Amino acid sequence: MRSRPTRHTRHIARAAALLLGAALLAPAPAGAVTSSADPYDVLVFSRTAGFRHDSIPAGITAIQELGAGNGFTVTATEDAGAFTPQNLAGYEAVVFLNTTGDVLDTAQQDALSAYVGNGGGFAGVHAAADTEYDWPEYEGLVGARFKSHPAIQRAKVVTEDHTHPATSHLDDNWTRTDEWYDYRTNPRRNVRVLQSLDESSYTGGEMGGDHPITWCHPQQRGRSFYTGLGHTAESYGDPSFRRLLLGGIQYAAGAVAADCGPGTPPKAASSSDVHLFYYPWYGNPGTSGGWRHWQQGGNTPPDAIGADLYPKLGPYDSGDISGAVEQHMRWIERSGAGVIVYSWWGQGSYEDSLAGRVMDAAARHGIEVAWHIEPYSGRTAASVVDDIAHLNGKYGNHPAHYRDAAHGNRPAFYVFESLRIQDWSALDTVRDSAIVLAQTTDTTKVAHFGGLYTYDGIAGATAPGWKQAGDYARANGLVWSPSVAPGYIDDRAVPGNTTPTLGRENGASYDLEWSNALDPAIGGSPDWVSVTSFNEWHEGSPIEPASGTPPAGHGYQTYDGAYGRTGAAAETAYLDRTAHWVEQFTQRRAPAPATPPTSAPPSAGR
Repeated sequence: MRSRPTRHTRHIARAAALLLGAALLAPAPAGAVTSSADPYDVLVFSRTAGFRHDSIPAGITAIQELGAGNGFTVTATEDAGAFTPQNLAGYEAVVFLNTTGDVLDTAQQDALSAYVGNGGGFAGVHAAADTEYDWPEYEGLVGARFKSHPAIQRAKVVTEDHTHPATSHLDDNWTRTDEWYDYRTNPRRNVRVLQSLDESSYTGGEMGGDHPITWCHPQQRGRSFYTGLGHTAESYGDPSFRRLLLGGIQYAAGAVAADCGPGTPPKAASSSDVHLFYYPWYGNPGTSGGWRHWQQGGNTPPDAIGADLYPKLGPYDSGDISGAVEQHMRWIERSGAGVIVYSWWGQGSYEDSLAGRVMDAAARHGIEVAWHIEPYSGRTAASVVDDIAHLNGKYGNHPAHYRDAAHGNRPAFYVFESLRIQDWSALDTVRDSAIVLAQTTDTTKVAHFGGLYTYDGIAGATAPGWKQAGDYARANGLVWSPSVAPGYIDDRAVPGNTTPTLGRENGASYDLEWSNALDPAIGGSPDWVSVTSFNEWHEGSPIEPASGTPPAGHGYQTYDGAYGRTGAAAETAYLDRTAHWVEQFTQRRAPAPATPPTSAPPSAGR
């Protein structure tokens, strides 16, 4: 329950290579990408001790042709005897092409490990993740181990990093047919994810929504690249897939440079159409001289707070601008949301006194500020009109003051619990200069308003009335901003509360609500999407990082397991998932391309 207390040198080895397999060089295919690097050598290994892919010959041929056209020679072998320190020294990269099972003995494993660690390159294709189960260190080399897969089918591959040579040629989305692996662990925290799968585009995905499928990462002095694509023989005839393979091999060989450090790649510009509800009402003795808001529900901070999750920053103070608030803005920037909706409790309130300094911090990170006018004592329609004049007068020229260019360059004011007031006719005086949103989907209650929003952190799972509200808003020139949330639980903040709750389900709840909002048949084609919330800790709805190691003995939940992440990596899971959905929202609203993509997806495999 939402309540407010009292205030309220690429590796080059020149040893002679042992020729273990014929590397028949075919002429370069039309349109081949030419590398300016010095010639180098690549070993392709395709031994299997389990399932054998019938696409292996096509894969070898494809890599040989890529080598002929791009300055590297290819030696193909299934002889594990190739894995000696002396022989591996003759190659700049080793490719595991649909290997399966335990294919190397201990000495050979040690040779490969030392080769990569000392500056060599590894590239794994598809079933390379279904290999070497008796070698624990192999998982770190490839990035993740195979778990399962559904039937071969079409799916949408999302390009997360357009700067890597393996993916720089691809559009944001690539629909193709393949066998889509699930992995035992999510590698995101240890690798640079280049591509992921949109699990809503196919059936049987089991990664919880965050599904990396192509990635790269450093290995001591060496490099590793992996792609889960490449099950079907048809894949190896696809020019786009061939360029993916080429870029991966070039990176592994050190022929081209790429940033493969772990972490989220540079993100696209933030979206001013995604708004995060932001609460500046917290305080602690170090800054404010006493506890503010954290003690809700009769708790005693700092260990016991009125929330089922514990902030990564601990019980911070909203007045700590250079500390907590600056960190908030960095996290919000990471989320891709471009606007915060600032919880404001009236003129002269604590939140009013902090607003300018929070806006200064927001401006430093390119974030804008809209306003959430809360149900302060004595609030009326007339006082809200006066509040709008006050906020516009005080902050209208501030660089962080949000104005929506798509709707007359007007600022936005969300009115929480707008149904408490029956007559809103006073808003007619600001209709042309401000977007004032009512909290409802009841279109009979929005006369005089400029838009609608929902706030409710539970309703998004079923989206009641969303389609009708969106249709009405579009027909009547109003803004529609449904609210999505990762979950809702408030029993520590409101002991004994019997209202419904919504578990996070390791991110599935958040994905469901976002999916509902972005489905025109359910969500009503929103103008904006509002997120409940960035940091309303009492409701258990934050996407702000929660501590993975909260104080013991209080029963705190964590984000552990969210989108397959654990430990410290899970703490930012919801920020990064928000960035994913911001991108989805932006893409779905973008105009259709004037011409179809130049490369068609491959035909369906067996």
